[in-house]
Amino acid sequence: MADKLPEQKQDLVVIGNGMAGMRTVEDLLKIRAGDFNITVFGAEPYGNYNRIMLSPLLAGEKQLDEIMINTREWYDENGITLHSGDAVESIDRKRRIVHSRSGREVPYDRLLLATGSNPFVIPVPGNDLEGVITFRDVDDVNGMLDASKSHRKAVVIGGGLLGLEAANGLMKQGMEVTVVHLMDALMERQLDAPAAKMLQSSLEERGLTFRMEARTEAILGRKRVEGVRFAGGDQIRADLVVMAVGIKPNIELAQSAGLHCERGVIVNDTMQTYDPRVYAVGECVQHRNATYGLVAPLWEQAKVCATHLAQVGSGSYEGSVTSTKLKVTGIDLFSAGDFVGDETTEDVVFQDPRRGVYKRIVLRDNKVAGAVLYGDTGDGGWYFQLMKDGTDVSEFRDRLVFGRAYAEGGDPANDAGVADLPDDAQICDCNGVCKGDIVTAIGEHDLKSLAAVGKVTKAGTSCGSCQDLVAQLVEATLGDDLEAAPDKVTVCECTDLSHDEVRAAIVDRHLTNTAAVREALDWREPDGCHKCRPALNYYCVASWPGEAEHEDASRFINERAHANIQKDGTYSVVPRMFGGVTNPRELRAIADVAEKYDIPTVKVTGGQRIDMLGAKKQDLPAIWRDLREQGGLVSGHAYAKALRTVKTCVGKEWCRFGVQDSTTLGVELEHLTWGSFMPHKFKMAVSGCPRNCAEASIKDFGIVCLESGYELQVGGNGGTRLRGADVLCRVKTPDEAREYCLAFTQLYREEGHYFERTAPYIERVGLDHVKARVVDDAENRKALAERFTHSQQFAQTDPWEERSAQGINREHYIPLKEVS
Repeated sequence: MADKLPEQKQDLVVIGNGMAGMRTVEDLLKIRAGDFNITVFGAEPYGNYNRIMLSPLLAGEKQLDEIMINTREWYDENGITLHSGDAVESIDRKRRIVHSRSGREVPYDRLLLATGSNPFVIPVPGNDLEGVITFRDVDDVNGMLDASKSHRKAVVIGGGLLGLEAANGLMKQGMEVTVVHLMDALMERQLDAPAAKMLQSSLEERGLTFRMEARTEAILGRKRVEGVRFAGGDQIRADLVVMAVGIKPNIELAQSAGLHCERGVIVNDTMQTYDPRVYAVGECVQHRNATYGLVAPLWEQAKVCATHLAQVGSGSYEGSVTSTKLKVTGIDLFSAGDFVGDETTEDVVFQDPRRGVYKRIVLRDNKVAGAVLYGDTGDGGWYFQLMKDGTDVSEFRDRLVFGRAYAEGGDPANDAGVADLPDDAQICDCNGVCKGDIVTAIGEHDLKSLAAVGKVTKAGTSCGSCQDLVAQLVEATLGDDLEAAPDKVTVCECTDLSHDEVRAAIVDRHLTNTAAVREALDWREPDGCHKCRPALNYYCVASWPGEAEHEDASRFINERAHANIQKDGTYSVVPRMFGGVTNPRELRAIADVAEKYDIPTVKVTGGQRIDMLGAKKQDLPAIWRDLREQGGLVSGHAYAKALRTVKTCVGKEWCRFGVQDSTTLGVELEHLTWGSFMPHKFKMAVSGCPRNCAEASIKDFGIVCLESGYELQVGGNGGTRLRGADVLCRVKTPDEAREYCLAFTQLYREEGHYFERTAPYIERVGLDHVKARVVDDAENRKALAERFTHSQQFAQTDPWEERSAQGINREHYIPLKEVS
């Protein structure tokens, strides 16, 4: 392949769509945006996401779209061709062509290897059993989340950062978790023994169990994992085993291409491999005999590599002095340098066990050689800078351990000393943002708020451990020009209006579609965004039932497909079973459909109905036609922001403890409320006695039957943030229970913010507010119930049935007396 003329664009192929490779591309675009035709290959079927944020994804604190660094739209906007889910399998260096799994052949002038690392799997019998998983990518997270839904006991092998984050996430998903660690101290690469002991004690208080100095000998089980055996013969049960024992550079592709590799791909100080047309960055790289697994060195490599790809580079990468600032399950940790020490060092230690604070500064010749901070990490960056600069601390050694403010004689309450840090001091490790980047962005983009700085620089937008530091720097830089944080949460960045203001305007101005709302309220983006479109659609429909129409394009994919998409691209079909009650006709229809459409998994759900998993998208209309015609079944709306289920126990009809007919009441409530459009998913339950077998106390609306009547509870939910319901009131008759249920549901529909469950809604408005509207004001309660009933005339349509003027063809539905 002949070299291209200088004025022609160069073809750059990037193998690896992860953080290091795409950071290099971002830096390259800043220097020479129009000089390259860039093609990116990624093995995973996603855009570029922040791998550091997999732990919050597992814990349920983040969604996948929230951890994306570069969306697919970003690639399009920058003219980058992205082949996601298509790994490169070979490199022809002689012809300068890469070959992908799907058969693509793409030529290159320059090639960037950013293949990252592979998780290490310990070589013990049983490591290939079903239920043994690593913790490295989104698919691993999905596998753990799936396991947590049907299994109870998890074992995490590895007591490093990754293992502890996996253990914490699984515990938040409801699993009993044991962490197995080979060493006698957790996170031995980042913490000294006292800090590790404090960390272990804190995690044990939160519910984790530890097996220290335990060598795994075998993973037990036939097809699926059943337990773990240790050296010495001890065994523990396990339904899931997570390997989190380290990573190794992914060098197989480079080796097969004939590039020189040892532990990693060998590169020089300009990030070139032994082939000058091939560069490499990230965890796959070996530089000066060192490999790196932290993000900060990757950013430094990316910056150097980008300048040399753009042919403007004079700098070089000389290796990284690393520090680690982490937030492990909510506990702040920092370490840097030689924090263990030897006979040539001295320790300065501060420890306050009650406050959970520990500091150890290691000195060599009156210079900081290393540091460990636990619980209070605010001065971590300062200690790291002292270490890098080789500062003699003799003058303030006696105050050193108390932090910068004390050491330099300033006001301890004032941490604005961050402004004195050098421009290359890294503030945000997750996104590689230095102090100079933030200060420059504030000036160039005229930024006036912390939120604006985060949007432009990404500083503080990932794990959150640096947010205080970013806030201090922004405040010190802007001074009186700093805009105060908004006193309200806006719908999205398209408007300055809050959810309540938008809802009021829709009612006051009689706005019945989203386009009219955006035009009337001066939306910044004429077409809205992914946040506001579904919200505005809901607000219009909830405010003007019968006038406003659902806009399918403004709903999420699951709601548009009327089924839950699964990780393999198939769908989950869940017919409605009113009150959890079924009959032979329904069961026969489900069995016939599962066989006819080759549905691989049929599972009973926690909501007392049957889930058919693995349905093909093209089969969905036919599946629902058969379910409707053979069994009279309608959609269970398992995918919708709507009523999901009404869970019941058998009550006094069958149970010797039952005091009321909970089944009939639950079935009636579901017939009254199914199909209702809500701000979020909504679940109900009716328990036939105070033993509460239907778990009414963790539902959005729950009824516990008593000898004297019914106790009504609101605002409960399970999941990662368990909240017990609040008692709304007690009533004596089923008719009262139904009216209160409809009234509360309508109040939530009218006042809840889109994507807000009833639990945060009640925490926001207060239980007294709800009682005043529903319990104390009988006239208002009746009006709310009537408005809900009116809206149901336009809501109770089966999404897979042809719409009619009447909204529903009753011949397809089982009469109430038959199901109850």
